[in-house]
Amino acid sequence: MAKRDYYEVLGVAKNADEQEIKKAYRKKAIQYHPDKNPDNKEAEEKFKEAAEAYEVLSNPEKRQRYDQFGHAGVGGASGAQGFSSMNMEDIFSRFGSIFEDFGFGGFSSGRSYSSRYQSVQRESNIRIKVKLTLEEIHKGVEKNIKVKKYVACKACNTTGAKSENAVKTCPTCRGSGYTVRVQQSIFGAMQMQTECSHCQGTGKIITDKCTQCLGNGIVKGEEEINIKIPPGVSNNMQLTVSGKGNAAPNHGGNGDLFVLIEEIPHELFERDGNNLYLEHYITFPQAVLGTNVDIPTIDGKARIKIAAGTQSGTLLRLHGKGLPEIQSYRKGDLIVNVNVWIPKTLTKEEKQMVESFMNSDNFQPKEQKQSSFFKRVKQFFE
Repeated sequence: MAKRDYYEVLGVAKNADEQEIKKAYRKKAIQYHPDKNPDNKEAEEKFKEAAEAYEVLSNPEKRQRYDQFGHAGVGGASGAQGFSSMNMEDIFSRFGSIFEDFGFGGFSSGRSYSSRYQSVQRESNIRIKVKLTLEEIHKGVEKNIKVKKYVACKACNTTGAKSENAVKTCPTCRGSGYTVRVQQSIFGAMQMQTECSHCQGTGKIITDKCTQCLGNGIVKGEEEINIKIPPGVSNNMQLTVSGKGNAAPNHGGNGDLFVLIEEIPHELFERDGNNLYLEHYITFPQAVLGTNVDIPTIDGKARIKIAAGTQSGTLLRLHGKGLPEIQSYRKGDLIVNVNVWIPKTLTKEEKQMVESFMNSDNFQPKEQKQSSFFKRVKQFFE
């Protein structure tokens, strides 16, 4: 597949200076950084693509050859040498300094990320679904949930070995966890650092495996995890509990626990963002004469005034009686759709009473255009 133009990859003009190119690359690196896009192969490829473009355009000589001859001027049809086969650690090793003045998910620089990347890529995240009521969403809640997961093997303390003497230094990489190979190009020799295939980057070889975990360092288990869910979450929102995913062998970092919120439909309220909607019925006499009525709210009751002559479909708003905005002091509103209840059956006396109003001019409907409910809601907030 043909490579994209390097200027296009970084989103800069062909006359962009060194600072503009560096700034553009940093922006792309943040956007597609592995910390922000875990287990996302497409983001990883875009991260590598941006690094390849920066490798060429940040080097005056390579940039000049690229401007004159295109991709062929900087390594033939394959573009900059080695990027398609390089792993993420290689990229951080080469460009780590550009990340040092901003962080990713707690890592202060590209180099610190590089130092843990081998263990990070062995992590295994877990996704679970948690059902919440509107009341729980309104107040926030703590849930103790039992999660089936891989846990550290206690028999070998995650080493995977039967004893301390059963762990030897890898003879291939001599304990470093990676190997270095020299790749020749038209521009000279280039060193490539890759994970050791003999020990899978651990730097150690197990000669006698643990009988409990069979050398994996982890076993199937279960853990009860306390999950703190803040007020104001919404349906399909995903929360992250760091380090509560599957355990990793050889003391590697644990994966994360991703919690997907599932909102249970409420019997009274409908939700729209942080606002709540309530259908509330009043009697015909209450609508005609006016009164004060108690209505349910998400955290109790509230008294509202029904003005004399209230029409069915009237909207009333109670400020701050909706749901809280997540990580904020702001709250939504409760919108009450007032409807007049019309009984389906009447007693003989009630029927005579109503019939006495039939010929009264005051009880004849006045012609007026009625907007749809959603249009009235929209107008209500304008």
